[in-house]
Amino acid sequence: MEEFHKVRRLPPYVFEQVNRLKAAARAAGADIIDLGMGNPDLPTPAAVVDKLVEVIRDPRTHRYSTSRGIPGLRRAQAAYYKRRFGVTLDPDKQIVATLGSKEGFANMAQAITAPGDIVLCPNPTYPIHAFGFIMSGGVIRSMPVVPDDKFVPALERAMQHSIPKPLALILNYPSNPTAEVATLDFYKDVVAFARKNELIVLSDLAYSEIYFDDDPPPSVLQVDGAIDVAVEFTSMSKTFSMPGWRMGFAVGNERLIAALARVKSYLDYGAFTPIQVAAAAALNGDGSDIEEVRQIYHKRRDVMVESFGRAGFEVPPPPATMFAWAPIPERFRDMGSLEFSKMLVEKAHVAVAPGIGFGEHGDGHVRLALVENEHRIRQAARNIKRFLSGNAPEIAEPEAASSKK
Repeated sequence: MEEFHKVRRLPPYVFEQVNRLKAAARAAGADIIDLGMGNPDLPTPAAVVDKLVEVIRDPRTHRYSTSRGIPGLRRAQAAYYKRRFGVTLDPDKQIVATLGSKEGFANMAQAITAPGDIVLCPNPTYPIHAFGFIMSGGVIRSMPVVPDDKFVPALERAMQHSIPKPLALILNYPSNPTAEVATLDFYKDVVAFARKNELIVLSDLAYSEIYFDDDPPPSVLQVDGAIDVAVEFTSMSKTFSMPGWRMGFAVGNERLIAALARVKSYLDYGAFTPIQVAAAAALNGDGSDIEEVRQIYHKRRDVMVESFGRAGFEVPPPPATMFAWAPIPERFRDMGSLEFSKMLVEKAHVAVAPGIGFGEHGDGHVRLALVENEHRIRQAARNIKRFLSGNAPEIAEPEAASSKK
């Protein structure tokens, strides 16, 4: 049976191939250390959970909520932006609550994209950045990931050689998967270019609070005039260890926010009200929960870099995010990231995310998520060391394991 048009436009979901091997190995009794999916293992702060429990007891909160987000939540996000970035936002016109940043990106694509519109997107990047627009009929032109002095010249070439003229530029710093961090000067150059060329800027700032250097990552909205062209997406998932709560935000340009809000009004009634109230409590907190999460990821990063390095798998220390972006060891590089990732599951009992899943320019790397404790990270390093030295642990063949389901 022929696939539907939009489904045909999507490539095979390469992560699923690793997931199938992982499930088969576990069914065969293997202890798989999962560094693949960026699924935080840390608990949501107790005060946030307590607020949820308190509010959920009120039956009035069980009714439909509001698609844009309750006023108290939007005010809390505005207060966060003022404290953290010095940016003033109108909670009524420049902020929309989303069901995570992923949903926000997908619905923004629905709101602004006409068939054939060109969107400039980093490669490698988080898949929704590209495929939200592809599913909306857009066309992706790849951009470099590194925010250096080559970026604006690449933008200029894209504007000169793209027909029609590009509609939007996607930024993601700190970057998932590469952990690159942008400076405020970089954002100033990009905003100046975007204003001159009537280019929409969509910034994914989901990892704004997971950083390991002294200087916190900036927001593009800190740049004068950015509000004229930019919308920024943030998420509660990583900052407050709330991935399953599905709570995020889009903030910025009033026209773009209005377009997103209108599309959302046809699609959802917003998150469950108690979740929104609890999220507002998290944003209005003193920041100690954020600092604790940051320190835990920092320690895990250092353990991974050190233990994997001793095992013979060099991992460059990421300056931010909950991920490391590691080159495939030289002797395995020709096999590509997907086959290497599958081999790590089978031979080392370690699951990672193949770089090809983030775009073809990611194929020489794998992404390692800091979602296991320090003991498990060291165990993963020992498994990899045995694998690299030719002493891989035994595991049933995936086909055999699958037959036992």
